This record gives sequence, structure tokens and C-alpha cells, in this order.
Amino acid sequence: MSTLMQIVFLLILSVQAATGQVVRTSDPELNKIDVIEHLGAQIPLDVKLTDSQGQTHQLKDYYDGEKPVVLILAYYHCPMLCNLVLDGVTRALYSVRLKFGEDYRVLTISIDPRDTPQDALQKKESMLKRLQEPPDSDGWEFLVGEEKEVKRLADAVGFQYFFVEEKNQYAHPAVIMLTDGTGKLSRYLYGIEYRANDIKLGLLEAAQGKIGSTTDKILLFCFHYDPDAKGYVLFASNLMKAGGALTLAFLGLFIVYFRIKGRKQQTIQGTIS
Repeated sequence: MSTLMQIVFLLILSVQAATGQVVRTSDPELNKIDVIEHLGAQIPLDVKLTDSQGQTHQLKDYYDGEKPVVLILAYYHCPMLCNLVLDGVTRALYSVRLKFGEDYRVLTISIDPRDTPQDALQKKESMLKRLQEPPDSDGWEFLVGEEKEVKRLADAVGFQYFFVEEKNQYAHPAVIMLTDGTGKLSRYLYGIEYRANDIKLGLLEAAQGKIGSTTDKILLFCFHYDPDAKGYVLFASNLMKAGGALTLAFLGLFIVYFRIKGRKQQTIQGTIS
């Protein structure tokens, strides 16, 4: 019974801690938090940011024209929500089974102009350690920037947030964006828990078949994104088409096999006679 009470107490504390970022539904300020999807839109690649080593870059430095990018807007002193989002992404990426840093990369950009490169470095080391990646990996970069520069990017992706002065925190949505190798928005995924399959299919979709195995490409054919489900769901008609194609392929292989086998038997019988 005492264990149950402790769990209830922790849940109450969690809800209280999150109120600074998830505004109550009765609060008119709620309208300031939103995600306006701009699917297919080009993000501004000339946005200037600073990496975890203190070096200045433009967003275009992280796009090679082919490799898809997971884009996350957060901040490094966030008391709860950002950590939940980053933890959820980390757990999903650990199971994605694509080559981290080679098939795709991840960018986390702070919405708080008070965050420093040192803050970014600490967060980067923490996340890469959980992914069991080397601390100097460029597969996941954490960036900071001036408010006007980050706001320009946030507006382009439809990420609406604001600063709550009395709590000294930012109120913001829980979402990650997937972009293709040129910086065009291809998918939004919501929440604090992300299914590895959703991220993987989103990356395959953003890469337009340039990454992943043949099996991965078949999976992408069988699944499609459902806005109501906020994720990828099995597409029955495509599954039936794929199943029919596989059945025909197997039948074709059996026919070829028996024909070859029959010819060999005829050859052997002819040799014996």
C-alpha cells in the first residue's frame, strides 16, 4: 500500500512540475502554443547557429542534399517536457536500426537564447551516451542561437511557443519534425513517446528510398501516415498488393524449379537409355 501511495505522490509532483510548460486548458494563453504544419515547406537554411564546440554555422552545413534530418526544438534547462521528448526520441532511435550519422542525423536547437554552447555540449554528451555513440559523433548535434534566428526557424516549421516570465520557463508543444536532405519538411511526429517504427518509416519516406534495406522499402510501401492516429498504420490495399506480388514471385520460382528439375530427370533418363 505504501508503494502505491508513493507512486500516486510522484504522479502528482510530475503534474505540478509540468504546469509551467503545459498551460491549463482554461488559460487563454494556451492559444500561443501550437504546431501549424508546413509539410513540403523549405526551412531557412541560412539561419545562423552555434554548435556545442562554440563554432558558428548555418543550417545548410548540416544538410547534404540526401541524408534526412530529425529536427527538434527544445531548450537545455527545461525542467521536464524537453527532457521527456529527448528521452523518447533517444529510446526510439536506439531501436531504429538505421546507421546513425550515416543514414540520417539529428539536430536539436535551443529556443532559449540564454543557453550556451557548454549547455549544448552537456546535453549532447548525455544523449550520445544513452545511444552508446562516441561523444564526438556528429550524428546528433546540439545548437544554440540568437532569439531572432531561432524564431525565424520556429516560424518556418510552425512551432509556436512563448516565455512564461513568472515561471522563468518556456511553454511549447511536444513535437519533432522530419526533413529531407534539402531541408524540406516531410513529417511531424507528436508526443513524448515515439515509436521506432514511426521514426524509421518517416526517415525512409524523407530519404525517398535512398536509405534502408529492401525489406525497409517494402515496409514503407505497406504503411502510410495517418494524421488521426498521429503515426504510420498498415495500409491494407498495399499489403494485399505486396502479398499478391510475393505470391506470384514464389509461384514463378516453383515453376522454374520444377521445370529445371524435370529437364535434369529427362537428361539423366536419356543418358541411362
